[in-house]
Amino acid sequence: MDWTTRAADVRRAQRVLGAAPGAKRTAALEALATLLREREEALLAANARDLEAADVEGLEAPLRRRLGLTSEKLATLREGVLSLARADDPVGRPLRRTELDDGLVLTQVAAPLGVLLIIFESRPDAVVQIGALALRAGDAVILKGGREAKHSNAALVECLRDALTSVGLPVDAVLGVEGRAPISALLACDHDIDLVIPRGSGELVRTIQGSTRIPVLGHAEGVCHLFVDESADPAMAARLAVDGKCDYPAACNATETLLVHRAWLPNLPLVGAALRDQGVTLIADVEARAVLGNAGVEAEAAASGDWRAEYGDLRLAVAVVDDLDGAVDHIHRYGSAHTDAIVTDDPDAAASFLARVDAASVFHNASTRFADGYRYGLGAEVGIATGRIHARGPVGVEGLLTTRWLLRGTGQAASDYGPGRRAFTHRRLD
Repeated sequence: MDWTTRAADVRRAQRVLGAAPGAKRTAALEALATLLREREEALLAANARDLEAADVEGLEAPLRRRLGLTSEKLATLREGVLSLARADDPVGRPLRRTELDDGLVLTQVAAPLGVLLIIFESRPDAVVQIGALALRAGDAVILKGGREAKHSNAALVECLRDALTSVGLPVDAVLGVEGRAPISALLACDHDIDLVIPRGSGELVRTIQGSTRIPVLGHAEGVCHLFVDESADPAMAARLAVDGKCDYPAACNATETLLVHRAWLPNLPLVGAALRDQGVTLIADVEARAVLGNAGVEAEAAASGDWRAEYGDLRLAVAVVDDLDGAVDHIHRYGSAHTDAIVTDDPDAAASFLARVDAASVFHNASTRFADGYRYGLGAEVGIATGRIHARGPVGVEGLLTTRWLLRGTGQAASDYGPGRRAFTHRRLD
């Protein structure tokens, strides 16, 4: 197949999608939610085929957990799609209006980013999350999932394409691709693909970043920290540590390192017991091990470089720091700028932590698991971005938009303006 031609087809479809009335994109989202409900049995059957193959092939446990679809997951996906359908259409939304002169008005409006290439591993729910966000933003999307989810992905892509067709929008605004062969060709299509978003391992992200001239949005690791300050409530610290580690250990927003203020150490056994009751193995430094005991505690993480580890399972690094400054230094040295949180009853310590920690999401008295587009009210997320250009943190619709400038005049020429000629008014309008 000529993937350059297919990318051009997707570009043409995107221009039709982006220029369509917002009501049509809303109708496509509503149709998608309906199809997800009507086809639930078929979708779960397709996913069961993938899970059976995963068991035969011995797929790694974190990837297998991400692979599974359930009725509950599909219900959450439908709610995310419907929340996007209920949101105002962002395409063409005026951001600013400026009168350059009498009868010459400039408007900056929100516009679709264009064509997105999404490369992801294992998680078929990403098909719906990303596809729905792209529809809302007027973007076209090329979806390349892992072979471990090929049946699930194909069934979900078909839902997206059928939703487009049902409301008269071009079906090629969503394209699913399989296998590794198309990727190198698509990564070279910088004329027709505007943004690549890899969702998966750090190795995947780094490989994509080194293989294309197209801008890449994403994060390599999710090394998230929970810092327990000296004034932290012990029960709250235990609750947030357990939630951050155990709610979904394979997620990129799961807590991977617990940092403990040295003055708070006498309370650490309570947190350790709560974690070990959930089957968590603690990988602790010397000071933490001294108060935690030996049951369920392994050697110092620093000895093997595990302060940078993203475990993705029921293991948690534990380190003792001198104070808040030590916690911030540790996070900046070993973290991945994804999500970091502090537990404290001291408002000054909380304010300092929120201001100083350089991460995409920074929390006070809340689990790192809140770093999610659905929980942020974005409807869903296309991924997490830890860079500092364009979107950062969970990327929803706003992160899939750019801007355009629209100038409406009455026959003015640029040569009419300048020294000794007409002057611009540059008056801001509502």
